[in-house]
Amino acid sequence: MSVSDPIADMLTKVRNAAMARHEKVDVPTSKLKLEIVKILKAEGYIKNFKKVSQDGFNGIRIFLKYDDENNSVIHGIEKVSTPGRRVYAGYKDLPRVYNGYGTVIVSTSLGVTTGKKASEKMVGGELICTVW
Repeated sequence: MSVSDPIADMLTKVRNAAMARHEKVDVPTSKLKLEIVKILKAEGYIKNFKKVSQDGFNGIRIFLKYDDENNSVIHGIEKVSTPGRRVYAGYKDLPRVYNGYGTVIVSTSLGVTTGKKASEKMVGGELICTVW
């Protein structure tokens, strides 16, 4: 079955695995998903990730991160731009997630980056998702 929004599908798998306190989750791979996962690791929302290839499945294995009380570090993760409604913002209008405690991931002309780095480089783009 084909998925109409693969990024939203990946975010839902990560959200559900974090709520169920799974150690890891596998998602099908793409260049955009890999860039999003790299940002999640750099921002400290996941422990690690690695590319896996077995039995014809090419994917990304995401190792989730929990605090000392076994609560997920990811409190929420939401898709902003959808296939039916694309959301764009200039560098001056990039939203702040939970007053700076969260992260917005933006697809810019310079690549996929966080909202903070996009503002520093003075580029806007499509808002992919927010994480807190």
